[in-house]
Amino acid sequence: MGVFGLRSSAQGPSEKRNVSGGSSDLYYRTMRKSRDQIHDELLVIRCQQGDKEAFDELVGRWQKRLWNYAFKVTGSESAAWDIVQETWYSIVKGIRKLSDVSVFPRWAFRIANNKCIDRLRKRQLQSRLNGQLVEHAQRQPDENRGSDGKTESLMAAVEKLSPDRRALLTLRYHEGFDIGQIAEILDVPEGTVKSRLHRTVNELRQLVERD
Repeated sequence: MGVFGLRSSAQGPSEKRNVSGGSSDLYYRTMRKSRDQIHDELLVIRCQQGDKEAFDELVGRWQKRLWNYAFKVTGSESAAWDIVQETWYSIVKGIRKLSDVSVFPRWAFRIANNKCIDRLRKRQLQSRLNGQLVEHAQRQPDENRGSDGKTESLMAAVEKLSPDRRALLTLRYHEGFDIGQIAEILDVPEGTVKSRLHRTVNELRQLVERD
């Protein structure tokens, strides 16, 4: 056993074949990937072998994005930190079972999204979030005056959306995931993602126009 309770770097022949591949198809798929993607995949493989330094680097590369996502969904800095910690704990527990290392980003965001949903279902945080939205709405008339009023109005409108719709916008326009990847993260059909995204954009437009 290696660090994090994972197996050491010693692997059997079958495990080596799973990592190295060897087919020309795998070679050409790899060549089409960016350096960052390849680097992340190599880090995940090293993590699966119990490499603590690789895990520390993986955290450094993804911590900020996961925290930003959790914060945008929950609206709470403390909740975002808790969610990120819980997400990494789940990643440590499950990374050895990740057979396709290329899906790590979607897998990590799916874990974070589920943690956000669980947290928002708790009454105390939901009540706090509602209070923040009410307070923000009350001071909107003063904040929207000025040259950057349109931007602030848009941000205010986003905050009025439900957490699941904020999550959808964040995944699509901030994190840049495509429809298929979002469907995998949220565990819903692609058609559902498209219809929800369409309704969310329309709702956001109406909120901005109303303000």
